[in-house]
Amino acid sequence: MVQLVDHRGEPIKTQGLGDELAAPSLTGIRSAWPSGSVASGIRPHTLAHIMDAAASGDAHEYLTLAEEMEERDPHYGSVLGTRKRAIIGVEPTVEAATDEKRDQRLADEVRALIRDPAYHEAVDDLLDGIGKGYSVVELIWSRGQKWLPSYQWRDPRWFIYDQDTGRELLLIDELHPMGRRLPGYKFIVHQPRLKTGLPIRSGLARLVAASYMCKSYTVSDWMAYLEVFGMPIRIGRYEATASADDRKILERAVANIGSDAAAVLPESMRIEFEQAATGGNTGHDVFVKMAEWLDRQVSKAVLGQTASAEGTPGKLGGDDAQSDVRADILRADCRQLENTINRDLIKPFVDLNFGVQAQYPRVTYRVQEPEDIAAMADALAKLVPLGGLGIEASVVRDRLGFPDPAKDAELLGAAPSITDTGANHQCAHCTATAINSSEGDADELDELEREAMDEWQEQLGEIIEPILEAAADADSYESLPAQPSRLKA
Repeated sequence: MVQLVDHRGEPIKTQGLGDELAAPSLTGIRSAWPSGSVASGIRPHTLAHIMDAAASGDAHEYLTLAEEMEERDPHYGSVLGTRKRAIIGVEPTVEAATDEKRDQRLADEVRALIRDPAYHEAVDDLLDGIGKGYSVVELIWSRGQKWLPSYQWRDPRWFIYDQDTGRELLLIDELHPMGRRLPGYKFIVHQPRLKTGLPIRSGLARLVAASYMCKSYTVSDWMAYLEVFGMPIRIGRYEATASADDRKILERAVANIGSDAAAVLPESMRIEFEQAATGGNTGHDVFVKMAEWLDRQVSKAVLGQTASAEGTPGKLGGDDAQSDVRADILRADCRQLENTINRDLIKPFVDLNFGVQAQYPRVTYRVQEPEDIAAMADALAKLVPLGGLGIEASVVRDRLGFPDPAKDAELLGAAPSITDTGANHQCAHCTATAINSSEGDADELDELEREAMDEWQEQLGEIIEPILEAAADADSYESLPAQPSRLKA
């Protein structure tokens, strides 16, 4: 029997494939309820410390910040969700390694595997790596008639990169605080390559963290501004004869009226409201413009454009999540996801159930470009009559997303028409066939038909011509038999 090895060349031990190696616990390093906040009151020096620590191998606070940013900033959470949903919206397909019967059967087995709803939920979890830099799903295998996996997402804070290269992800536990190697066939590790360099530095959270911090400053200052200028100035007036106790009553009333919206005053006192200075009425525009500018930078970082996030009229339809993400970014995300799936799930599944293969079926996430049906119809109408192109109907159906018709299906379109042109009868199907046939490449049956027709004209010509001449000289049908000499000839 061939020894199973993973993509690193490490041998596989099947006896531990059904165990949970990275399960959470109530206490210890892998706590199910991590505590502590990083995003609250974040400052430039704090952010710099978090990013330096992550780049040096301690990414715990960075990963916490990345999660809190998704929860606290509606704009970042929205555009990041849009990018993930664009990938989720691409239907996966399976391509067999070859046309051989065995490879086709393996492809069918993989198709059955990815039809499981749990698979699609695992893909959702893997896409968490776009923001944080990596995401891990543990495979818990069960063995019946076949080895089949279940999927469990694992908190990225339970893993750490090795100190030697900064590229291999290790599992943390009490016995291995610096991490231990992940056993083969047990984990799907998705590390999107959004930039060249260390994987922990490539997450979108690192790119937008500074914008998040500046926006938190902007919103805080905006709230403080509104607290001062959002309400009119309250002025209490009292007469010169008011006593000290009367003035204290008025002072308390002016202080409390902002929250209580009510006050009891002596008849000799009054409270007036005056608008703030003119500059205060427009000062909030500074905060609005700053917040909007920061949101646009986040949209560029996550989606590659700002049109869909800002709702710019006439640009990038908002109904389809795929159109909200720049096409080249979406294709790159899909390619990286399928590489992860084929490496960490499809190969283990095939190896465990059918043995090591020379070639493996592949799961693909192919982004279909929207087809302009009107433009294609116009092009076909102009190009097909030229002949020689050999355009297959099945290719056109695939481009337009239409399935091949069943054998007895009722087809749309006009019924074939018969055109009488003298002795030749030509149908629409024959015309279409002739258009798509190259000159000099006639069907053998057509050639035989032409030869037979030529012989028929030569053999019967001597009989038919006298009849036609007699008919031409006759005045009527009744007078035709009166031409015996010609008919006899």
